[in-house]
Amino acid sequence: MKFIALIPARFQSTRFPGKPLAVLGGIPVIQWVYENAVQALDNVWVATDDDRIFNAVTSFGGKAVRTMSSHRSGTDRCAEAARLLEKETDFDIVINIQGDEPFIKAEQIKQLMACFDETTEIATLIKEIETTEELFNPNRPKVVLDDYQNALYFSRSPIPFVRGEKENSWLLANTFWAHIGMYAYRKEVLQKITQLSPGKLERVEALEQLRWLENGYRIKTAVTRFQSIGIDTPDDLQMAAEWLKK
Repeated sequence: MKFIALIPARFQSTRFPGKPLAVLGGIPVIQWVYENAVQALDNVWVATDDDRIFNAVTSFGGKAVRTMSSHRSGTDRCAEAARLLEKETDFDIVINIQGDEPFIKAEQIKQLMACFDETTEIATLIKEIETTEELFNPNRPKVVLDDYQNALYFSRSPIPFVRGEKENSWLLANTFWAHIGMYAYRKEVLQKITQLSPGKLERVEALEQLRWLENGYRIKTAVTRFQSIGIDTPDDLQMAAEWLKK
């Protein structure tokens, strides 16, 4: 199977406008993401609707494709980019890499790639939850799995519920998994899921992957040991800069 990595990146952001071009360690955040991605595979593109991001990527030697500005999610932007790039490059699987995670590891991309056999439709990463604070943090989506490492459900609540145990003992009673928001899809599946209407569970939890489960798609998971730092605010950028100094 042939893989392509797409990095959706937009300039407008409520909490941090222009974050893909924010400078971290002397280079833009989007360059960090791109250069880490090409450590795993050669076919990497930034998908953006903004000329500033497009020009920044091509100026450091990266590949970029222009997409529409109307997309509501990175998944939708990747779907358009995949349609455009099918005309000039061959691929079976699309890897969606978030453009605001500068420390993404090549190992994680390769783990997603390894998930794909003849039956895999979608793949994503998970990481074991290590603290009670993380377990009960609604901004940290959780996932439960079947016996074949497929996702059964994602939630902002801690799942499963541990009956008869105090909350500070739950991690001793069960292994809990956090979802790492990085996906890979068969190219035809990516096009299909972006045509689906938002589902009931997705609207309640505000998690788009529930739309796919509601419509019968299977999501294979792979376990990563690494949690990247996402750049959502200027404070996150400062935190990442401090992390670089260590």
